[in-house]
Amino acid sequence: VQLQASGGGLVQAGGSLRLSCTASGSTFRLNSIGWYRQAPGKQRELVADINRGGVSKYGDFVKGRFTISRDDGKNTAYLQMNSLKPEDTAVYLCNADWNYFGDPPVAARSWGQGTQVTVSS
Repeated sequence: VQLQASGGGLVQAGGSLRLSCTASGSTFRLNSIGWYRQAPGKQRELVADINRGGVSKYGDFVKGRFTISRDDGKNTAYLQMNSLKPEDTAVYLCNADWNYFGDPPVAARSWGQGTQVTVSS
């Protein structure tokens, strides 16, 4: 399974961005999907993810500013980020857990390429 992320960019503080992450491959079932982020000199941290049941979880720093959603028909997740702050500046990395029910069955996690989000003050 490959992940293609898009939607990063440069925005002023208080602005919004929408990230997308699309999974592609053959005969897989997408389980949870979401984003981590990593800023220079900092550890990678969870931004948000959402499972097949639509249950989402967020990093503590989100505080209601971001909303994650998914469209299983398109194998795509979206991260709407509002009220962005300079400290949100980081590379955002899409990831997904998936199953392949072939022989042998496979359960794995894929990572997409990072997308840069830069918030200016």
